[in-house]
Amino acid sequence: MPHAADFVDAHERHWGDANSLFDQGRWANADLLYGYSAECGLKAVMSSLGMPVDPQGSPVTPAHRQHVQFLWPEFKNFLAGQAGRGMLKWLPAGEPFADWSHHNRYAHHAHCDRAAATGHREAARGIRDMVQNSTVDQKT
Repeated sequence: MPHAADFVDAHERHWGDANSLFDQGRWANADLLYGYSAECGLKAVMSSLGMPVDPQGSPVTPAHRQHVQFLWPEFKNFLAGQAGRGMLKWLPAGEPFADWSHHNRYAHHAHCDRAAATGHREAARGIRDMVQNSTVDQKT
């Protein structure tokens, strides 16, 4: 049986593991984890702003159960009508995860390079800053 969702913890765990792998030059797995870290960070913010979740803490709305490449535009739409829309300033411009896919977990590692992992790392870093600042804002 799966454990209840904890988006903040998952976000931080994937971020830390991704950085460890990045520092070892293991671009493919680092890149994959940066995407998962970003996804969990977006869901953490949405959850804190009232995103409907089931008893296990998972998003109820199908559009919010997506991986980061599809969740990114949904997140921006979600925040546009929320009190937290000021958090959008933390996000990089464009669609930085449009070329990321959870299916890459099956791909040969040579298909991911440092440049791809670096781009996703920087986008995930912006989301991490947003999560950390939203947590601070909620505590004050």
